[in-house]
Amino acid sequence: MIKLRKATLNDIKNMQELVEDEVKSGVILKRSDDEVATNIRSYILAFKNEKLVGYGALHIHSPILAEIRSLIVASEARGLGIGKMIVEYTIKEAQELGVKEILVLTYIADFFKKLGFKEIQKEDIPDHKIWLDCVKCIHFPVCNEVSLIYKL
Repeated sequence: MIKLRKATLNDIKNMQELVEDEVKSGVILKRSDDEVATNIRSYILAFKNEKLVGYGALHIHSPILAEIRSLIVASEARGLGIGKMIVEYTIKEAQELGVKEILVLTYIADFFKKLGFKEIQKEDIPDHKIWLDCVKCIHFPVCNEVSLIYKL
């Protein structure tokens, strides 16, 4: 059985271990322990048999726009619907907060399209998002990520 809960500061070490390989390959942007701690309230964690098997974050950019960041599911837990559960949780949370749109930058566009996200041009992404996060990426400025939006 999969259980979801909000992250705590005590989860950071396990979160960083789970995402380590994806950060090395450039699939997920590296975030320092301090950056994760600063944004700890944004993270939703998934556990299977008390073991962390996935997480994601809902980062608020403005009263209108939020972003799903750092979505990860452990390789041995993929195909169990955990990613979908995390995304659905973030969508519900965004609705409760009054956000109008949820942005995602991803290499797995089809996964998000199945959940109702629509592809948009990167030029439509707010500048502050591009310059604050994208310049930290090992793929910048040549990026193959697809940008998608979910309208609430």
